[in-house]
Amino acid sequence: MPKNKKHKKNKPSNKAKLPKNSKINKPDTPKKTMPKRASMSKQVQNVLDTKLKIGHSKYNDKLSKDTAGHIYSWSTYRTYLKHGIYFAKWAKSTHGCNDIESARNYVDEYLKMRIDSKISPYTQKLDAAALAKIYGCTTKDFIKTEVRKRAAIERSRGDKVRDKHFSEKRNQEFVDFCKAIGLRRPEITSLKSNQLVFDGDSNSYFLDIIGKGGRPRRSAILSDEAVQRVKNAKGLVWKKIPNGADIHGYRADYCTAIYNKHARPIGEIPKNERYCCRKDLKGVWYDKKAMLIASEALGHNRLSIIAAHYIRK
Repeated sequence: MPKNKKHKKNKPSNKAKLPKNSKINKPDTPKKTMPKRASMSKQVQNVLDTKLKIGHSKYNDKLSKDTAGHIYSWSTYRTYLKHGIYFAKWAKSTHGCNDIESARNYVDEYLKMRIDSKISPYTQKLDAAALAKIYGCTTKDFIKTEVRKRAAIERSRGDKVRDKHFSEKRNQEFVDFCKAIGLRRPEITSLKSNQLVFDGDSNSYFLDIIGKGGRPRRSAILSDEAVQRVKNAKGLVWKKIPNGADIHGYRADYCTAIYNKHARPIGEIPKNERYCCRKDLKGVWYDKKAMLIASEALGHNRLSIIAAHYIRK
């Protein structure tokens, strides 16, 4: 007798049935792609972003000697970014650089090209400062730029194109206010009435200012009209600041007024308390004590700065 064959039961399958003569296409293996390199401009921005220290006091960091490699204001950041991008685009178009590391070899060549193009020494030094910040070094690591000369400064001197679009006569109150307080544009923009302080000892009003780099100072107010403007303000003292106003020039007028208020006759000042100017101001003498008062009111700490750029005889 033939043995009974056991019939295997068909187990249900989870596999989908394919029609006859069909081909199974293997899934494509994903190609390994290298991450895209950021553009030269983006690389510059990324480096500068790591150096931002907005909101920190540069003044306090100076005391602890910890300012190298940091950027404390958005205006400085934007300026360095702009000049860094100029260099990055030049390095790419001239030498085919795709990363800022390789572009470092051409910094001196770029600065030499900029010097030869007859840009001002101030712009040359700005280029160098921006690149030094990007590469984490000092400007001494690059070629020397031209010496800055006070006589060549054009800012706030003579008629400018912007003067045609700004009328001091129509904005006389604002102009007089600026000359009476000596603040920078950002300081005026954010000025509020709660910054007004009365000093009983001197019977005078002052403004408590957190200035450039987070440095605090107390600035004297030189007119009663300016005091009243701040007192009467609800919120911001000035809701809108005219674009064409020469605020830097008004600061010079304020500095000169502060200096003249405290200056002693040069002939009565001991020699060690006199400041002797040099170069194109050779032969001009100032009172160091009065200069210090004026310098502190502006938010500066070097007498040479106000002697060269602010005090007007």
